[in-house]
Order: sequence, then structure tokens, then C-alpha cells
Amino acid sequence: MNQVIELIQADVKKPKPKASELGFGKYFTDHMFVLDYEKEKGWHSPRIAPYQPLTLDPSALVFHYGQSVFEGLKAYRTEDGRVLLFRPEKNVQRLNNTCKRMCIPPLDEELVLEGLQQLIEIEKDWVPDQEGTSLYIRPFIIATEPYLGVRPSNSYKFLIILSPVGAYYAGQLSPVKIYVENDYVRAIKGGVGHVKTSGNYAASLLAQKKAEELGYDQVLWLDGRERKYIEEVGSMNIFFKINGEVFTPKLNGSILSGITRDSVIELLKDWGVTVREERIAIEDIYTAYTKGELEEVFGTGTAAVISPVGELNWNNHKMIINNFETGEFSLKLYHAITNIQYGKAHDKFGWTVEIK
Repeated sequence: MNQVIELIQADVKKPKPKASELGFGKYFTDHMFVLDYEKEKGWHSPRIAPYQPLTLDPSALVFHYGQSVFEGLKAYRTEDGRVLLFRPEKNVQRLNNTCKRMCIPPLDEELVLEGLQQLIEIEKDWVPDQEGTSLYIRPFIIATEPYLGVRPSNSYKFLIILSPVGAYYAGQLSPVKIYVENDYVRAIKGGVGHVKTSGNYAASLLAQKKAEELGYDQVLWLDGRERKYIEEVGSMNIFFKINGEVFTPKLNGSILSGITRDSVIELLKDWGVTVREERIAIEDIYTAYTKGELEEVFGTGTAAVISPVGELNWNNHKMIINNFETGEFSLKLYHAITNIQYGKAHDKFGWTVEIK
């Protein structure tokens, strides 16, 4: 990294919302990190500037061909007032992997991490301190060149914005109801399902709406070719505990490499639990259920960390998992990860980064 990050202070500071009013993605801090790209100059002009609207040409390529990527991570307030990040280097590495797939020039990872830490240092007071709350971090890139031809843009804008968010769970972890989707497809090998690009999420909305209309919280996606093998649940990775062993779909080119997923796998191996990354057929899950062998099901992701599944509906076969109660295993994993994130437990893995 050889670029100096400029600081442009906001003239007026926003009032900070009450922790009880936070919700998710409703409020934004006073500043944001900005980095510009032009073909002739590369990535340049790193700066922390006041949070404000963007001005874009109506013909900017992002509006027409969807060349945009993003990440999501959090900063956590410890009981003694420190602020911790959880594996931020993994998010930046994954962002660059997404850039590669979307024909966006790679970022200087050291510069991005430095910009992120400086931004959070400036906005430290925005990191809430109530149980379960955090500061959500959204890095993203958009194509800004005004041009209507179908090709990669010659200019981009990279930003990091921050949003204080409330606790995902009001009390104990509540199991969710999941509808197994047979008609719509989230992604297919060779596509962009393994990276975080905006179009993936737009394509999921109709199936999500369908599930909600049927009384379910989320969708379990099957593979795009045979509609047989399990991929993701909503925008999370998924795990199954069967006869004391844990199974999760193997990364196959259409499944996102989740950072919480990776953390769960590392924890389980550290605990001596067998973890199998395999191609998992939904029919095999149903068979395990009918035999009484399906003990727990849970999703993993940044927002919820661990999301227990209480019901799976596959072709009107309703599988009630663990009497629709949160399993001990899911609870143990949730506390193990969040205790590291909030500095309540020793971080033997070196996952956290303190904002100095």
C-alpha cells in the first residue's frame, strides 16, 4: 500500500438512534470510505468522506448490465469497550474473487483493510454496546462509466458504508420454517452463484416471496441441473447433523464460500466432530428424517451467525426438526462464535482484529 488516505470530515454529525430502534440497515454513520478507478490511473484517490448521495450518469453501466459486487461483515463492541472485526481479511479476499468473476479490476487488499480500520476508528461511537448489536459493514463496487455497450466498464467506484444494527435474535435462537424450492433456481455451476454479485439476490426474490406466501421464512435451494442436490438456504450456507456427524454441501462452483461456514467447520474439527463436505441429495435428508436420524439443521451467515431450522417442507413432506426446538449443537456453535466476536472468549484461531 503506497497511497495516503485523505480524511474529509463531515460538517454536521447525525443523531445516533437508540439501540431498541436499530433494526437492520436503516441508519448510516457520518462517513464512508471511497476509492475510484479509471482505466488510465487504476484505483486511486482513497478517502474517508461524509456519507452522502452519489451522482451517476443515467447511462452508467451498473444500471443496465448489473456489474456490481459487495461484501458484508460486522464490527463488535466488547464488554470492556474495545471494537473487534471478525476475519475481515477473508471478506476482502472474497471480494477480489468476486471482482475477478465480474471483470472488475482487483483491489489492493492492504489498502482496503487499512481504509476499513481507519473508517471504523473515526466512527467508533456508532458501534452499539447492547447485547447482540453490532456495526454492519457493507463494502461494494459499482460500474460508473456512461456507456450502453455490453462490455466491462472502464471506471468504477468502491465504497464502504456502515450501519449500526440491532440484535438478530430478541431472545433465544428461534427455529425457522424452510420451503424446499423445486421450480426456481438460484445458481448453476459456471454462473455467478459462488460470488457476491447483486444479481444473485435479485433473482432470489420471487422464490422468497412464494415461500412467504406459503407460510415459510426462507427457501432451500436445490441444484440448477437436476433439482436434486442441496445448495444454500436463503442467502446462507446450510448444515445437517445426522447420527452425530455434520454434513454440509461441498463447494461446487455455485455455492458461496461463506466465512461463517468456514468458521463453523474449523470449530467442529477442533471439537473432534466429523464434518463431511459432500454432495447432499434432499431425498437422503428425508430418508434420514424418516429413520429418526436427522438431529439438527441450521444455516450459517454473517447476519444470524447460526439460524436453526425447525421445519423443512419438501414436496409436501413436512420434516419437523428436533420438535421445532433449537438444538444444543446449534446453540453451542452460536455461543462459541459470538463469544469470540464479542471478545468474551479466548480467540485461539486468531480470527479477530482490534480497532486501535
